[in-house]
Amino acid sequence: MAAGELTVSSHIQHHLTNAKMCTVDGSVAFNKACSEAGFWVLHIDSLAWSIGLGILFLWLFRKAAVKASSDQLAVPGKFQCFVEILIEFVESNVKSTFHGKSKLIAPLALTIFVWVFLMNLMDLVPVDVLPAFAGWVGATFFGMDSHDVYMKIVPTTDINTTVALALGVFVLMIGYSIKIKGVVGFIKELTLHPFHTKNVFVQALLVPFNLLLEVLALITKPFSLALRLYGNLYAGEMIFILIGIIGLLQLPLHFIWAVFHILVIVLQAFVFMMLTIVYLSMASADNH
Repeated sequence: MAAGELTVSSHIQHHLTNAKMCTVDGSVAFNKACSEAGFWVLHIDSLAWSIGLGILFLWLFRKAAVKASSDQLAVPGKFQCFVEILIEFVESNVKSTFHGKSKLIAPLALTIFVWVFLMNLMDLVPVDVLPAFAGWVGATFFGMDSHDVYMKIVPTTDINTTVALALGVFVLMIGYSIKIKGVVGFIKELTLHPFHTKNVFVQALLVPFNLLLEVLALITKPFSLALRLYGNLYAGEMIFILIGIIGLLQLPLHFIWAVFHILVIVLQAFVFMMLTIVYLSMASADNH
């Protein structure tokens, strides 16, 4: 029983472990050798899949755009129609949610929605297929033990990926606030609200409390994005892994969970996009 539990535990742990790359004593090291490398460890599987899926998105949408602009009289194909519907969908949400003026928001929202969706979509790939293939490649061509080869194919189940996306949103929030309100206006927003009074002495006493509340509110917005996306996709991946180890029932259960999980995949991409638009709209509002 103990051996069986250890096998199941190690199987789950293997699927939840990223492929790592770092430098140790000036030389490049991988995976277990990076256990004491500290902060500067790259999750190369998350980076590779997220960059690859981003390039796929750019290629597909550029292909559709080129075809639409070069042959405007032709009947659009199914994929081109799908892209146009998706762009109109995103644009309508931006117009109804973002109340400022910016040519960046709609392309940014489209990029976030499609990119996050593609990263989430990798969760539908059977959990053992690509990691097993990576283990075979490592063992066959590099003489590695297949158990020491790791491959997480869903970038959004890596907290580093979702936090990186959230930090990008955070930088844009700060940038838009300063652009619209100016540096002085941005500082006033942090220090003179939500508690405000015309009494100068009382207002000076309220500044530390205002600053604490506003900074906390500012920081929690992007990190709520990161944790919401990570938590939902990590939980979904964990269920797929557990289904994969129960034997003959895994195929019908995998199908049932995959059908339900499609809703989660789309919804989380949509929520991430909409909250990004809302936060940037709030940052762009000149209230003072």
